[in-house]
Amino acid sequence: MAAIVVMAATPGPYHPTPAPYAPHPAPHHGAPHGAPHGAPHGAPHGAPHPHGPPPPHGYCDPKAPPKCALHSDLPFCLEDPEYPEYEIANKISQDPIFLKKYSDVPDQSADDLVDHITAYQEHAFDYSYYTGASKGPSPFDLTHWSGPEGYLCPSIVDYAKIRRAVNVEGYWRIILQHIPKEYGYGQYNYTQTARLETCITPDSACRLLAPCYESKCTQKYVYHRMVSLDPCDPYRGFFIDTYKLPSACSCHVHQ
Repeated sequence: MAAIVVMAATPGPYHPTPAPYAPHPAPHHGAPHGAPHGAPHGAPHGAPHPHGPPPPHGYCDPKAPPKCALHSDLPFCLEDPEYPEYEIANKISQDPIFLKKYSDVPDQSADDLVDHITAYQEHAFDYSYYTGASKGPSPFDLTHWSGPEGYLCPSIVDYAKIRRAVNVEGYWRIILQHIPKEYGYGQYNYTQTARLETCITPDSACRLLAPCYESKCTQKYVYHRMVSLDPCDPYRGFFIDTYKLPSACSCHVHQ
């Protein structure tokens, strides 16, 4: 039987075949080649970001104010163009114990909440002229302690339906305010009403008192519990949270 001899070819010199030209994409924000994403120009590879690592994609900061509060120093929003009305209605339909959490008296006024003052009287109180000091040349001028019927300390009273607010821990929450615009499931109104009374001129002198009393208008607050949603946790559902809200403006006289 004849043997088969396999002859190996002697390899020739290596000539690499050039790859077809393909332009490299420009680095993001002009970062040098090899620099990590978001690193400053000229920073070595792996160098820490000067302002700390950027937040992860999709991160929700519960303490960041919503758009409705960006141009206000109030800890709540009465109007909210981004209020999730559809999500609110959907969560009401999915919560079997919703009615055990919810309670409200939607029609509130001074007729029920202020002794000896009617709703008409309270609404008519107007202290827009008041500055907390005499309008005349003397601090004892009559204009300091004279004026129409009303409280010693001027205030703004609003029976409000808050849509977003900061809770006592500093987290922004969505407040349940369901007023359906069309017929469908959840066509009932589920609102939450809070009486807000805010001093017009806090720390100013009280009206009707002479300056020698060293009086001062003091803002008072109350803790209010409301059914809420966490905008950073859509799967949490409804829960009851606590909020600090302005409730009265009282006159305080120093000793």
